[in-house]
Amino acid sequence: MTDKIIRSGIAGSGYAARFHYDALQRLYSVKVKITGAYSPTSQRLKLFTEERHLKAFSNLESLIDESDVIHVCTPPSAHEPIVIEALKQNKHVIVEKPLTGYFGDDSDNFNGDTFPREKGLEQALSSVKRMIGAEKKSRGKIMYAENWIYAPAVIKESDILRKTKAQILWMHGEESHSGSHSLNYGQWKFSGGGSMIGKGCHPLTAALYFKQVEGKARDGKPVRPAAVSARTHAVTRMPGYMDEGHLRTTYKDIEDFAAIHIIFEDGTFADIFASELVLGGVHNWIEVNTNNHRTICNISPNDAMQSYTPDEKHFKDVYTVEKTETKQGWSSVSPDESWFTGYQHEMEAFYRSAAFGEAVESNSSLAADAIATIYAGYLSAERKGSEVPVTLL
Repeated sequence: MTDKIIRSGIAGSGYAARFHYDALQRLYSVKVKITGAYSPTSQRLKLFTEERHLKAFSNLESLIDESDVIHVCTPPSAHEPIVIEALKQNKHVIVEKPLTGYFGDDSDNFNGDTFPREKGLEQALSSVKRMIGAEKKSRGKIMYAENWIYAPAVIKESDILRKTKAQILWMHGEESHSGSHSLNYGQWKFSGGGSMIGKGCHPLTAALYFKQVEGKARDGKPVRPAAVSARTHAVTRMPGYMDEGHLRTTYKDIEDFAAIHIIFEDGTFADIFASELVLGGVHNWIEVNTNNHRTICNISPNDAMQSYTPDEKHFKDVYTVEKTETKQGWSSVSPDESWFTGYQHEMEAFYRSAAFGEAVESNSSLAADAIATIYAGYLSAERKGSEVPVTLL
């Protein structure tokens, strides 16, 4: 462990800020001092900081000035300006997913259902270019908080790929559950899209990462995405949807289901599913099929622990697993959910990078490929699934 203390500031006070804070409590190789947090939502900021005995900053500039690393835990629409401002001051930034996107034209009549997807793709790529441009001029780094890259199952498969020099033939993966924690999620102007970007970014980025690892292990350069085909649906907003009260239905102008087919430069492919239409807890997994092995990474749920109760009243004060509707019967209990999902591992990697200069696996390049693929996917969905090339930055 280094004696150097790294000062950490949190931009945001919601769900992401909470799990970033919790992950910071589990660092072991770097000393961290959390200087405090800033959020324009004063009441939520007060609750967040008082509960954790943190300083509540009155403005973002002061938070950046008193920190070495900024955690960007705001709605995606606010990511770019915070990242660029922090990089201008040579501070590292840990940016929650998605990195950035297209959030409308600031007009009162903007509607995520109707804007031209080609414009969304163009504007999202421009945002990525500005952020990477700021990173190139800075001594700070963009560290992309895609926890799947640091989930133990994904780390192990990347190790297998390096040692076997396998060729990945095809992959399929999914992130689905019954609806987002975020109150802002559901409006395109805040989240930059629906299931494709909000859920699909996780297994998609894992697939992109595995192809990078494969290419570097065998040929010294990553295999990157070349084209995408996609379809999206807004099931809970259909007139004929029969609401039983179990799924979140407050989405305004986003999709609640997406299917994405990605073709890579070498002709191999991946299929990703993402939705808000799945009951029974989070469904997070990716399967990797190669020419010398097959791996299934179960992020959540998995069978590390199974527990049964005939009446959920007995488990009233027991946390079992994220997003489950009932604890009655059998539950796939996660004995350490943040460990399985990679939150503490990504923070360890990011702070080792800040302290010792180590490279990070989930960086701005990987984040850029994810955004380029997702917004090409939205354009494909507008075109009823026609193939769209992925613009590589």
